[in-house]
Amino acid sequence: MPDSKINSMLMKLPDETGKGDVMAATSVLQQRANEIRNNSINWQSYLQSQMIGDDDYRFITEFLSSDGGKRDSLLQDQRTQCAKTFLSLLEHISKDQTVQYILTIMDDMLQEDMNRVEIIREYAKKKRENVWSPFLNLLNRPDSFIQNMTSRIIAKLACWSRDPMEGSDLTFYLTWLKDQLQTPGNEYVQTTARCLQMMLRDEKYRLVFAGMEGVSVLANILSGRINFQIQYQLSFCLWVMTFSPQLVEQMNKHKIIPILGDILNDSVKDKVTRIILAVFRNMIEKPEDAAMVKENCVAMVQAKVLKQLSILQQHKFDDEDIMADIEFLTEKLQASIQDLSSFDEYSTEIKSGRLEWSPVHKSERFWRENVARLTEKNYELLKMLVHLLETSRDTLVLAVASYDIGEFVRHYPRGKSIIEQLGGKQMVMQLLAHEDPNVRYEALLAVQKLMVHNWFVKIKKSYYFKIN
Repeated sequence: MPDSKINSMLMKLPDETGKGDVMAATSVLQQRANEIRNNSINWQSYLQSQMIGDDDYRFITEFLSSDGGKRDSLLQDQRTQCAKTFLSLLEHISKDQTVQYILTIMDDMLQEDMNRVEIIREYAKKKRENVWSPFLNLLNRPDSFIQNMTSRIIAKLACWSRDPMEGSDLTFYLTWLKDQLQTPGNEYVQTTARCLQMMLRDEKYRLVFAGMEGVSVLANILSGRINFQIQYQLSFCLWVMTFSPQLVEQMNKHKIIPILGDILNDSVKDKVTRIILAVFRNMIEKPEDAAMVKENCVAMVQAKVLKQLSILQQHKFDDEDIMADIEFLTEKLQASIQDLSSFDEYSTEIKSGRLEWSPVHKSERFWRENVARLTEKNYELLKMLVHLLETSRDTLVLAVASYDIGEFVRHYPRGKSIIEQLGGKQMVMQLLAHEDPNVRYEALLAVQKLMVHNWFVKIKKSYYFKIN
């Protein structure tokens, strides 16, 4: 499917930020917004204190007293005044309660008709002003409701307007969203995720977000303890990102497949299952690089996805897309197993960072036939092993990685010097004092192989000089 058609399809996805969405209605922001809509603002007092002008007073009072067709007519007849009034109120009124109210009714106005974003854009263009500045400034307000309702409005303007968000404005907003996702105890995180869902449907925005280590942020959050709604929303973000094949490689770098595999195995919500299966399908369908497709298939097999698919096949889903994705993935993963070499299996396991005692590790034949391949791509796999020794807290991973280091040294002629050069010897030596007995044992064996190898090389050299 051409890129233009993909982007058009994604932008037409139903917006889940509307009032009709059950989850949106129960979000903290919407609960608070419902309370704020019932507030009564004394606009007369603002007029009398000259904080707003006569024209703004007339418009806002008429706007609030109108609904349906009457409001449509008002906005058609007074487009310029509408934009002027809302922006003027936000600029001149500082009271949090009133600003909350203005933002809420403004968001409602845009939600009723997405084409109304052009009212704001046209006004800013006519005045030669930056349409984003008034809203980006509000993101710095201390009131969390003001920040997050503003964020909703910015997302609507950025996604529904003819003129996209660009440059430093876009970077500022995406950075703000990224920071909010990572803020501990953020009660509005669901709203943040919804704004990101909207933004990432546009390829321009998702490429910028990916360039800001956005995939890493999503991976870290999905790896933690989060509720199913955030699992769904952030998986949705990953799904739309898979429509840009160049971003799939980033997902592999941040181990998205094993992370989503864990969520899939524990999922009890169909919506979470559906979106993860859709991510996996795209990670096989979208990349043009056959090697990457193969690597993704193997990673899914190692993440126990095939086993989960067989369980899911026993369920009855009303959603035909889920069944289609289950059949597609089952077929592709089973086919990948047929073509899977032991080295493919080993390589994918190392890259996943989730080592276990799979048969290849203790296969003498595997090490004899494949040891040289660990030096390919500038020692890529060996560097990953050493990195795991340095960073992993999983005792099984540390034990297996230590064993593999020892086997490489035992089977490769220059193994000891390469491991020393990569810092592997130092890492293994440190593990001799590890609290876990299995880690200590495998580290000790690896150190012995390093020493035996060193002794064996000296014997060979002395023997060589004696006979010559």
